[in-house]
Amino acid sequence: MKLKDLVGSHKLDAVDFSEESIKTWDDIFEDCQVCRFRLDDIVYLVCENPNDGYRSSIKDLSTDVNAEMKNTFTPIDIVARHITKSEYGNENDVLEIINVNSGKIILEVGTKCIDNYYPGYIARFHPENIGKFV
Repeated sequence: MKLKDLVGSHKLDAVDFSEESIKTWDDIFEDCQVCRFRLDDIVYLVCENPNDGYRSSIKDLSTDVNAEMKNTFTPIDIVARHITKSEYGNENDVLEIINVNSGKIILEVGTKCIDNYYPGYIARFHPENIGKFV
């Protein structure tokens, strides 16, 4: 599954962050940042690649059927768009989740060209752009 697969209109009602230990290969586990968000009753998991060193990127996008979301709110209409070009002309792989009513970004996840030199994992949540919490 790719971030671009989520482009379009949805309902967003939860966003959670954590640091988790994930299996990289064999029996080796490494800590990484994880963002979970729920669109249309499906929880998506975006994980940072723990093996990137000072360069960082998204490891993968998957669904998480066992997730218990903690940070929930009234479902809001959003549109998701996939950003591929950076201001430096390099490649991005970022999903922006935008509030349909205000036009403001609620969540950004993916790999973004940081400064024309290296990519960086991003998972930025802007709860002030949601509206009322439940």
